[in-house]
Parts: sequence; structure tokens; C-alpha cells
Amino acid sequence: MKKSIILPINQTSGALMTLSKGVAVNEVWKWGSDNLLPVALANLARQSATHRRIINDKADYIAGRGFSADESNPRLDFLVKNANGQRETLRNVLQKVAFDKCLFGNAFVEIVTDSTGSFLSLYHQDASKCRLSKDRKYVVLHHDWSKFKKGEAAQISLYPLFTKMTDGTLRAMLHYKDYEPMAENYGLPKYIAALGAASIAYKTDRWNVSRLDNSFQPSGIMVLDGEVDTEEEAVQIARQAEKKFAGKPGQVMFIVKNAAEGDTTKFVPLTAATEGDWRGLHEQATYDIVVAHSWFITLSGLNYSTGFSAERIINEYNIALNSVITVEQSELIEPIKTVVKKILGTDCSSLAFINKPPFSTKAPYMRIWEARREDGLDYDPEDAAEQAFIGR
Repeated sequence: MKKSIILPINQTSGALMTLSKGVAVNEVWKWGSDNLLPVALANLARQSATHRRIINDKADYIAGRGFSADESNPRLDFLVKNANGQRETLRNVLQKVAFDKCLFGNAFVEIVTDSTGSFLSLYHQDASKCRLSKDRKYVVLHHDWSKFKKGEAAQISLYPLFTKMTDGTLRAMLHYKDYEPMAENYGLPKYIAALGAASIAYKTDRWNVSRLDNSFQPSGIMVLDGEVDTEEEAVQIARQAEKKFAGKPGQVMFIVKNAAEGDTTKFVPLTAATEGDWRGLHEQATYDIVVAHSWFITLSGLNYSTGFSAERIINEYNIALNSVITVEQSELIEPIKTVVKKILGTDCSSLAFINKPPFSTKAPYMRIWEARREDGLDYDPEDAAEQAFIGR
């Protein structure tokens, strides 16, 4: 990584941030029995379509459409629009944080400042690369924990402690985690009870792909005529036939017998009424995933078979907004407000998420300029012709 250049609050930097390297930190609290639980969770999210869709959508809803803040407060306004030297907005940073929290049940934000508090930068750190030190005072970062080597890791203090870096900056890490009994060091994602369901949804999808690759051929027994003297010859005949007849998930058992008069080669299919079982299993797994995420069917892009219901989507969005979204937003923004107030010494009570429903609906009654505004057209609330029309 390139060396970072941290500039004052009224400037921006396109250089990438770096961490102090060569920190010999070997003892960390394992995240999972093999310290690779985040890798397993990330791989599962890449395999289950419904599971991944919910994580994506929840993170987007939680990040909102951006932030509202007092524009007369220049330091706060600048932070919202330029959260760090990579020209990310505060919404960009917290969208990644929300994604990690939904996926891993843990998320990390790095705080960068100096001894005088002349500036504040906020960076998202990939949660899969972060671990807690045994004394719980530091976050230890490594690019690949499956190949950890002493001396390759970096460490940053957990807020409110700060680590002084070689470039003169002070850095600390915020650790967000979802509470779970008996999980003292790391949180667990809300969907933890649906790991099996997500795996089932992935496997049923893979089974359908296998059936397609196999041209929906059934399993069965292939009886072949042939003279063989050794087991190796029988295996060779079976492999040649397998290339021609077998596939996935169709499983074929080959029987090689002595040739008789006439060709008695035949295929005996093995049929089983499992079609409905597989479909029902996939649908149940999908439903369990949505429930475990504390999410909603229509907000997951599901259950449109009966038609698109705008009213139901709006109702479920309102429920999600009050029961899930605003709760998660509060958990994300409150520590940020504390950090901003302490370091920049500025009032940030006006900092708030902007939330909008998944689609816009017009009010039943509105002025002409309000209708034009909703449609994205030019409007003038003080237009003389409109005022005359309203007067009449």
C-alpha cells in the first residue's frame, strides 16, 4: 500500500491509508474454532442467492440515502461529504460497515486524527482481516489469517485508546458487534440459526444446475456385454461407457457380463418421486433464511407470484424502518457522534440518516409544483400563473 497523506479538515487526499507494519502480535482471540469463521460466512453468502440478497438490501437500507447535517457547521458538513482521504462520503463508509455487520455480526471503523484534533478521518476496515488481542486493547490486522506469520500483522488500539503512528497521526478502532450470549469477544450475525438453511438453499440450487448439466437424465443401472479377463478391463469398459452415458446428478452403476447371443446391453432407470420434496425443501429453506435475518419477504424480492403489491411493500418497509433499520442506524451513528464531538469539538446533534421508501408515491393531494418536483421536473413554488390558479 502507498504511504498515506493525511491533510487538514479543509482538504482531501486521494492517497491510500497505510498501517504501521512489523508489529509482532501473535496472540489473538480466535474468531471461530479455527479463527476462520469470517471466511466461512463470506463464502456462504456468495453461494446462497436469497441470503446474499438480504444482506445486500439490509446494508443499503441501513446506510440510507445519505445524511442530513447542519450546513452552517462547516466541519461536520465536510466530514459528511469527505469522510477520509480516499474521497469517500460518510455514507460510503457506513454502507460498508453496515454490510460487514449484517454479514459477520461485527464491523470495524478506523479513526484517524492528530494530537491537536485538527482533522478527523473515518475509514472502513474489512472485518474478516481484524482480530482482537488477548488483552482486548488492540485490533490486530492481517491480510490472510490462514497464513498468519508473526511480524506481518499490524495493531491499532481500541477506542478510546489511540496508537501513535510513524507519520504522526493518532489512530483508533471502533468495534461494532451484535450481542450474543457466550460470545464475549466477537458478535454473531443475526442469521446464525439459518446457516443450515442457507446451505440447503445453495445445495438445492446446485442440484438443479447438475440436473441441467445432465440433461435431466435419471440414475440407473447400465448392463454391458463384454468379455473381460481382469478387473482392470472391466473398469476400462465402464469408464468408456460412463463418458457416453453418465452424468450428474444421474448416477450410473455399470455391470459387465459375459456376452450372450444378441446384444443385451440395456439401461435400467431408477426412478423416485423426489421432485416435490426438493422444491419444498428449497422453499422452506428460503423462508427460514428470511425469518432468521429478521427481515421481510417482499423486501427480499420474493413472493411476487401473486402480483406486485405496492401497498404491502410500503407497509413492510415501514415496519422494517421502525423495528430494524432505525435501530441499526442508531447503533452505527451514536459512536461516530461521540468521536466527532470529542475530537472536533463540534455539535453533531443535527447528523441524521436520510431514509426513503424503495419507491416514491405521490400524495393524493398536492400543488402543481409539488407534483412536478416529485416527477423530477423543473418547478417554481412562486410561479404567478400557479398562484392565480390556486386562488381561483
